[in-house]
Amino acid sequence: MNEQFELELDREGLSRVRPGKRLLQYALYYKKTIVLALLMLMIAIGTELSGPFIAKRIIEEHVTGIEKPWYQVTAGTSGSVDFSGAQWKRGDRVPENERGEQARVLQVGREFFFVPGGISEDGNRSITKGDSGAAVLAITKNGEVEQYNAQQLTTAQLVAFYKPEFAGIYDLSLIYLVLLVVSALFSYGQRYFLQASANRIIRKMRDDVFSHINRLPIRYFDNLPAGKVVSRITNDTEAIKELYVTVLANFFSGTLYIIAILGALFLLDTRLALICMLVIPILAIWTVVYRKYAAHYNRVIRSTLSEMNGMINESIQGMPIIQAFRREKKQEDEFEAYNKRYFDFRNKLLNLNSFTSHNLVGVIRNIAFVAMIWYFSGVSLGSVVGGVSLGVLYAFVDFLNRMFQPIVNIVNQLPNLEQALVSAERVFLLLDEEGEDVSDEKMQRYKGNVTFNNVWFSYKEGEPVLKGISFEAKQGQTVALVGHTGSGKSSILNLLFRFYDIDAGQITIDGHEIRGLSRQTLRNHMGIVLQDPFLFTGTIASNVSLDDPSISRERIEKALRDVGAERSLAHLPRGFDEPVIEKGGTLSAGQRQLISFARALAFDPAILILDEATSNIDTETEAVIQDALDVVKKGRTTFVIAHRLSTIKSADLILVLDRGEIKERGTHDELMAVGGKYYQMYELQQGKNAAGRSSESAAGATTAVPAAASIV
Repeated sequence: MNEQFELELDREGLSRVRPGKRLLQYALYYKKTIVLALLMLMIAIGTELSGPFIAKRIIEEHVTGIEKPWYQVTAGTSGSVDFSGAQWKRGDRVPENERGEQARVLQVGREFFFVPGGISEDGNRSITKGDSGAAVLAITKNGEVEQYNAQQLTTAQLVAFYKPEFAGIYDLSLIYLVLLVVSALFSYGQRYFLQASANRIIRKMRDDVFSHINRLPIRYFDNLPAGKVVSRITNDTEAIKELYVTVLANFFSGTLYIIAILGALFLLDTRLALICMLVIPILAIWTVVYRKYAAHYNRVIRSTLSEMNGMINESIQGMPIIQAFRREKKQEDEFEAYNKRYFDFRNKLLNLNSFTSHNLVGVIRNIAFVAMIWYFSGVSLGSVVGGVSLGVLYAFVDFLNRMFQPIVNIVNQLPNLEQALVSAERVFLLLDEEGEDVSDEKMQRYKGNVTFNNVWFSYKEGEPVLKGISFEAKQGQTVALVGHTGSGKSSILNLLFRFYDIDAGQITIDGHEIRGLSRQTLRNHMGIVLQDPFLFTGTIASNVSLDDPSISRERIEKALRDVGAERSLAHLPRGFDEPVIEKGGTLSAGQRQLISFARALAFDPAILILDEATSNIDTETEAVIQDALDVVKKGRTTFVIAHRLSTIKSADLILVLDRGEIKERGTHDELMAVGGKYYQMYELQQGKNAAGRSSESAAGATTAVPAAASIV
C-alpha cells in the first residue's frame, strides 16, 4: 500500500474508533428479542447435547448391558430368556432372593458366547478349543489366565438375549427423536428472532446515519466525496448486519456449545476433559493472531471500496466532461489502480482465511481422534480400559466431534467479524462527527434588516477569504455583490445562510445575532437560487413545494407563473406534473433555473438570495425573470451575485469586493461616477458586448451574400 493511502487511512481516524461498545448499545435497543433468541438457542443446544447421553445410555444399558450377569429364574418370569431348557434374566433386574445359577454372555471378537457359572474377573478375552472340541474362554489379566467353558450363541439365540432390550431402545430412541425436533424448532426460532433483531438494528443505524448527515455542517461535505458517504450508509451497514445475524449467533452458540460440552466431558471422564481443555488456549491464540492481520486487511478493503464508490459517483456525474475531453482511458486507469489494490488485499485476506480456516481445525481434530484411537485400540465391546467404558468412549467421541463443529463455525466467522468491526469503525466515525440537532422551532417572519459588522471568515485556518466585511441591508433593499472569482461574494451569502459560521465579527438580522438562532429557524424565512440548481426526483410541482404540505397547489402554480415559467413549461405533456429525474436531466438549464426561482418564491422568504441565478438563462428568459423579480422583491431583502452587471443596475446597494475586502460601495450611478473598479468592469463588459454584436452583424452580412447569390 502506498504512503498516500496510509496517510488517508490515518486521516480517517479508523484506528481511533472502538466499535464494540457502540455495537452493544445498538443491540440493547432490541434486547428483549435478542435475549429471547439467545434463550431459544440455549434450549436448542441443551436438547441437542442430550443426544450423546441418550446414546451412552442405549449402549451401556441395552447394547453392552447383556454382558452383565444373568441369573436363572423360574419359568414364566417376565423379561426372561429361554436358553438350554432354562429361563435366564439379567441380574440387575432380578431381586436377590429370586436369583438362581449365574451365567454370562460375553463378546469375543465378533462372536458371542454363553458362559455358565459366570466369571470371577474380566480382562483380555480369547477363545480356544478344548480336548472335546468345546469352546473354552480364556481371560488374561496381570499375566494370570483363567479358563471357562463356553457355548457359542447362534444369531437367533443372540437376538433372544437382546429381545428384552428392544422396548428400552425404542423408548430412548423416541425421546431422542423428540429432542431433535424440539432442537430444530428452537434453532429456527432463535435464527428468526435474531435475524429480525438484526434487521431492526441496521434499520435504526441507517436512519441514525442519514439523520446525522442532515445535522452535519456543509464544511464536512467539502472534504468527503458523496460516494464515500453512500458507501458508509449502504455497504458498511450491510456488513455490520452480518455481525448480528451470523457472527453473534455463531460466537454465542459456539461458546455455549464448548462450555456445555466441556461440562459434559467432565461428567463423563475428568482426565479426558482436561486433555480437551487444551483446545481453548489454542483457539484464543489463534483468534488474536488472526485479528492482528485481518483487521488491517479489512480496513484497506473497506476504504478502497469507499474510494471506488466515490470515483464511480464522480465519473457518472462528470461523464459529459470525461467524454468531451477524451479522459475515458485516464479514468479507467485510475479505477484499475483502486480495483487492483482491492483485488490484492482481498487475495491477502483469502490466503489468511485459507490458512486459518476450518481446514486447520480439521487437522487438530484428526490428530485428537488418531491419538484416541491409538489409546483405545483393541478394546472389545463392553470391556473397560483405565476405567473408561465403551458407552463413555462413544459419548466422548461424539461430544469431541460436536465440540470441534462450533470451533469451525467460530473460525469461519472471524472474517465476517473483522469486516463488521471495520465497517462499524467507519460508520461510527461518521456518527461521531460534530453536528447540530435539526430544530422544529418556528419564529415569526422577520423583516429582513441584515447587518455585517467586521466579519472575518476562512475555509482553512490562517487563510481568510473575508477580511473585516461591514455593510447594512435594509428591508426591501436589493444588495448586489460583484467582483472577480474568489473575491468572497458567495462566502458572504454562505455565512448569511449559516452554511458556515464566522471566525470573528457579527451578523445580525433585525438586530438579532444569527448564531443565537438555530440554523433551521433562521432559514425558515430565507430563499436561495443557486447558479446550478438542484432538482430532485419527482415532478415539477413537487420540486417547487419540496413536498411541504403548507404549500398549496395554487401557491405552486402562482410561483411558477410569477417567474414566467408557465410559457416555458406549459408545453410539456403533463404540464407542471411532468416527471423530473435526478438533477432534472431532461430539462434545459433555463427550465431548471425557472423551477428553482419558483421554489424560492413559493416559500415566501423575507430574505431572497440569488447566487448568479441568471447566468444559465438566455436573454429572453432573463428579461421575463427580471420583470417578475421587480414584483416579488417588494418587501423582501434581496442579495444578488451577478457577473452581468447590466442586471444589477437597479440595485439599492452594490458592493465591489476584491480579495475578501469591500473596495467600493454605492448605487450603479454613484459607482460609475467614481470611475473605480466597478466602472472599469462595467465598461469592459459593455465593450465586449458591443464587440460581440459587431462581430455577429459582420458574420450575418458575410453569410447573407452567398445565400443571395445561390438564389440568383
